[in-house]
Amino acid sequence: MNERETDDKQARMTASARIPQEQSVRDVMTRDPKALESTASVMDAAELMRESDIGDVVVLEDDHLCGIVTDRDIVIRVLAEGCDAASVTLGEICSRELTTISPTASVGDAVRLIREKAIRRLPVVEEDGEVVGIVSLGDIAVARDRRSALGDISAAPPNV
Repeated sequence: MNERETDDKQARMTASARIPQEQSVRDVMTRDPKALESTASVMDAAELMRESDIGDVVVLEDDHLCGIVTDRDIVIRVLAEGCDAASVTLGEICSRELTTISPTASVGDAVRLIREKAIRRLPVVEEDGEVVGIVSLGDIAVARDRRSALGDISAAPPNV
């Protein structure tokens, strides 16, 4: 085995040692995500994000997942466009092309989807469509290696 093969094998062993293969999305997700109806205003979402110290809100239509809105969406799609956050609805600005994952999926599956889709968050959805959590890059970083830079940042208490 040459030096590169040894390094690659050691990296794979270290990565797999960080997170048990049997660990599921349910084990690392943020439970009970905050949700608002699509008719709620962007201001409502911003206030909920501030009160809950979160960066995303699940958007529902008739109690079913229809989108997600992030703090960045609010800045780019509302504020930077000069729109009134109190009059724009979440349904108008939320991301509707969603990639979701089952709570029983492996963390490795979540990593693969996040990497393939170049996204930062995955809504976690039961078979019946109920949104039970969000799994983020930060959640995965903390689960995989709390001592990594992202894991350390993600595990830090919020700034208030």
